[in-house]
Amino acid sequence: MQTNPYLDIDPEVAQALAERRPVVALESTIISHGMPYPQNVQTALRVEAEIRAHGAVPATVAIVNGRLRAGLDRAGIELLGRDGRAVPKVSRRDIPFIVAAGQSGATTVAATMVIAALAGIRVFATGGIGGVHRGAAQSFDVSADLQELAQTQVAVVCAGAKSILDLRLTLEYLETHGVPVVGYRTHALPAFYTPESDFKVDYRLDDPARIAAAMFAKWSMGLKGGMVVANPVPAAFAMPRARIDAAIEQALREAGQQGVNGKQSTPFMLARVSELTGGDSLATNIELVLNNARLASAIAVQYQRLCGYDDAASATH
Repeated sequence: MQTNPYLDIDPEVAQALAERRPVVALESTIISHGMPYPQNVQTALRVEAEIRAHGAVPATVAIVNGRLRAGLDRAGIELLGRDGRAVPKVSRRDIPFIVAAGQSGATTVAATMVIAALAGIRVFATGGIGGVHRGAAQSFDVSADLQELAQTQVAVVCAGAKSILDLRLTLEYLETHGVPVVGYRTHALPAFYTPESDFKVDYRLDDPARIAAAMFAKWSMGLKGGMVVANPVPAAFAMPRARIDAAIEQALREAGQQGVNGKQSTPFMLARVSELTGGDSLATNIELVLNNARLASAIAVQYQRLCGYDDAASATH
């Protein structure tokens, strides 16, 4: 595999990729913008440990001093967590400017997918994907995560779309762009803090091996784009739906009153919802990320078994 001149792959990750062992990518926006310090660093390290415990190698993705990084050491994670929102939030459009300026940045779902694909990583675990924002008919506020899913060969394991979004329009957008939404042991689309919503997924698959087989078939046929694997938050850690909906509605009103929009919307909403729920939503967020890491590891293990040493999916990329 040809290495991109702007990309640095952590030695542990590089060795795993060279030996065709399973690797799971992780985003860094969740560290800098998704949780307060020190819970963000503690959670990032717990997620990496969870992936290792389930047979895969973690690769936390970020931009460090103008270099695309697939895999960070503890010092790198600590820096992102401690500096928090002072670290630029980087989506696809921002990557060349952060790199050219020699700056550091925390990667969103979209940017993480870009860098993971460059490194040859096919499975990515996160909390929840972005989507179509409420009121998008007027604002046209649609997350770049959705367009990245339409064009980049990475499977994203998440707890569905964040419930601060318009879930119906998010599903419509994904369907239009040919992105399958797979429910892991569920027919309902998870809504991040809660295990289900009023909307259905495209396919229910109850076994990581079946999800890996669908990924392998898709990319071996040369079909572009990724896949959403929606993994419900465990019931023991889920938020009561009425409570979380009330907090989201209040946070949305406050965001509108304060003129919060664009890339600042999601960090504002997550922080405000956490405040309104007395920190309970943060606890749920942490548990669902750990749960997604476990499933992503199982899928990566199964996918690598299919690829073996004759990686047909990579050959078509």
